[in-house]
Amino acid sequence: MTKHDIWRIAREQSAEDMGCIPADFLSEENVVVPFRLGAGARKYLKEPISCTLASYGSNVVAAAREEVADMVAAYIRRYPFYHCFETPHLHWLNEKLTERGHKVCFMASYYLPDIQRLPDLACPYETRLLTQGDFGDLYKPQWSNALCEKRKELDVLGIGAYHKGELIGLAACSADCETMWQIGVDVLPAYRRQGIAAALTSRLAREILARGKVPFYCSAWSNLRSMGNAVKSGFVPAWVELSAKPAEVVDALNEVE
Repeated sequence: MTKHDIWRIAREQSAEDMGCIPADFLSEENVVVPFRLGAGARKYLKEPISCTLASYGSNVVAAAREEVADMVAAYIRRYPFYHCFETPHLHWLNEKLTERGHKVCFMASYYLPDIQRLPDLACPYETRLLTQGDFGDLYKPQWSNALCEKRKELDVLGIGAYHKGELIGLAACSADCETMWQIGVDVLPAYRRQGIAAALTSRLAREILARGKVPFYCSAWSNLRSMGNAVKSGFVPAWVELSAKPAEVVDALNEVE
């Protein structure tokens, strides 16, 4: 699999997630299309979604429901595309969305492997290749980034680090769509800052590529530790996304139990 293949597959998946065409992400002009969650969309993307904005670095592609499409189009015309994912301009977008019963919800950065520099990093502890059958008793809070109990049927492959027989680090991937598997990683606090996360992530990325799938990695923009791990593991920034949902959905997510 070449770099060209990896980025092409990612754009094809983003198009399936939004309802546009892959070439839209290569345009120098911003693009607005009706939002459509395709049959092959990433499995964790759930309706209702009011709009999604994405950029691979050339423009903004916005997929929007009819009730907010005009306002979203006005937003991406109003500011340079690279400012559409940051404050203070996001305040304008959120205020306009709120007037129509919607709010900005999720924002994230996504990374793809640079196969020309995907490192083979040494782990200071024993490592083991894990498959779905090995995850049964690992759905615990300390492994919640690597594994997802709500979608455990999608957790397909992992690399564990062990000290004296105890699992102390885990990178695992979820088959979130047909062509791309998402990596998450956890390391127990006492074992951090030893390069374990990067060693596990980079090895898992190579294992995924060997199976003909594209590994991808996601982080919050403020999670410097996660971003650093992505870069050290051989990943590069690929695209950014912002989505909005109905206000009642966002408000429910903000409730503190």
